[in-house]
Amino acid sequence: FEGGEIWIYFKNTMIMWVMGFVPQILVSLLLGAWFSNPSLRLKGQRFFKTVIYLPNLIMASAFAMLIFSIFSDIGPINELIKHTTGGEAFRFLSYTGSTMGLVAFMNFIMWFGNTTILLMAAMMGINESVIEAAEIDGASSSQIFWKITLPLIRPILVYVMITSLIGGLQMFDVPQILTGGQGGPNNTTKTLIMYLNEQIGTSKNYGMAGALSVIIFIVCA
Repeated sequence: FEGGEIWIYFKNTMIMWVMGFVPQILVSLLLGAWFSNPSLRLKGQRFFKTVIYLPNLIMASAFAMLIFSIFSDIGPINELIKHTTGGEAFRFLSYTGSTMGLVAFMNFIMWFGNTTILLMAAMMGINESVIEAAEIDGASSSQIFWKITLPLIRPILVYVMITSLIGGLQMFDVPQILTGGQGGPNNTTKTLIMYLNEQIGTSKNYGMAGALSVIIFIVCA
């Protein structure tokens, strides 16, 4: 039965990781392309680069507490909903989709700035003569992006995906704090590390915790 539980929590972890990683990589690619394109002459680049990186400096636990306060049943979002619609509060943390969405949203907000910086650095490292040659041959900006930029930054994309996946497998503090350590509703947001922590703290099942630790280590490696 415990083996079946591990697969359930592994699936939960992967779903929330994918939900956060997909928008993260898409937004980072878009911002990286904008910031690294000299023809756009964007103003205030240093300011915006700093702003998008700032969430990465906030402790995940503090960020999770902030989101919990904002989206709680008596939080400002629900107060706005009640005053606007005249209906009842929407219990964000009582539904699987909304709770998973909040976890994914926090992971996206915290890490897309770091990913943008990495991808932008890779794009700025592309030889300008390659881009100029493509423009002379009549290639559009979209063709340059898909046919030249993406293939040339593939090593960095792979690096970002691998490091993000390792971080996703170790997802703990955000769902732990947001759901009060319960992984609710009905364990649908409980991750592998939350289950591991439960085996150590609550169940005192050190054998199971040790085995799970080894499995996670092997997968990450």
